[in-house]
Amino acid sequence: MSPLLKIRSERDQMSAIERRIADYILENAHLLRDYSSQQLASALGISQSSVVKFSQKLGFKGYPDLKYSVGEAIARSNGNEEQHGAPSAADDPHGALAESLWRQKARAEEETRLINPPDRIDAIADAVAGAGRVFVIGLDEDGVAARAFALKLSLLGILTVHHFDPVLMATSVSAANPGDVLLAFSEHGNQVALSQIARQFHERKGKVVSVTRHTANPLRAHAELSLLVSAHDERAHIEPLLYQTALQHLLDLIFVLLCEDGDRMARLDANRERIQLMLEP
Repeated sequence: MSPLLKIRSERDQMSAIERRIADYILENAHLLRDYSSQQLASALGISQSSVVKFSQKLGFKGYPDLKYSVGEAIARSNGNEEQHGAPSAADDPHGALAESLWRQKARAEEETRLINPPDRIDAIADAVAGAGRVFVIGLDEDGVAARAFALKLSLLGILTVHHFDPVLMATSVSAANPGDVLLAFSEHGNQVALSQIARQFHERKGKVVSVTRHTANPLRAHAELSLLVSAHDERAHIEPLLYQTALQHLLDLIFVLLCEDGDRMARLDANRERIQLMLEP
């Protein structure tokens, strides 16, 4: 496993100091080769021994071993992009770009899968399957994925309440019952309105599932279960694409798990047939 993947996948189990080191390395991986353990410690305002212990906890002999592994992973990644991109560029002007983007999406999906262990995915699927009602909300761009997933749940015969307006959702949540589930979509998890809705949902003894980036954020702090997305790129126009791809794959996995129930699958087929009849001239 890539050292950067390993750091991201284990970040949640780290101490506060370890998370600071992890975040710094993830954000400055390409500069790590120029840092000694003492320089890295000074940049973070921590002891050199903390950096060494962090490296050893990840399974490396020490910081130089970690630094070398990170540099090797970055070089390998760059080499793969050049190797795969060059032939395509000769035949197709968009080939290299498309292949590079595809590999980045695949990497984001792999990272996202690693930080969402199977038992967590199963727990979320079970909570949705056993809920009396599933409340789904996402604001702005998060509303696109939320709406699409709410539709899929409805097609399976799961009673779904979807809103993109926090005021309307707050009104609906006031009638929630114990055992109901709230799926709250927020890439960065900072919307105050969603945290307020989550608190209100807890008061109704419901279960909150947050869908956010793999970061500490207010919405995630209010959730019993969390779906986490890892998608990173320095380019502002690329990073959202990676996030959306990784998130969609994660939601598709839960949908497929829900489809394993024979009754739900039968309802899905019946609902699709009704929709098709409505669309026919």
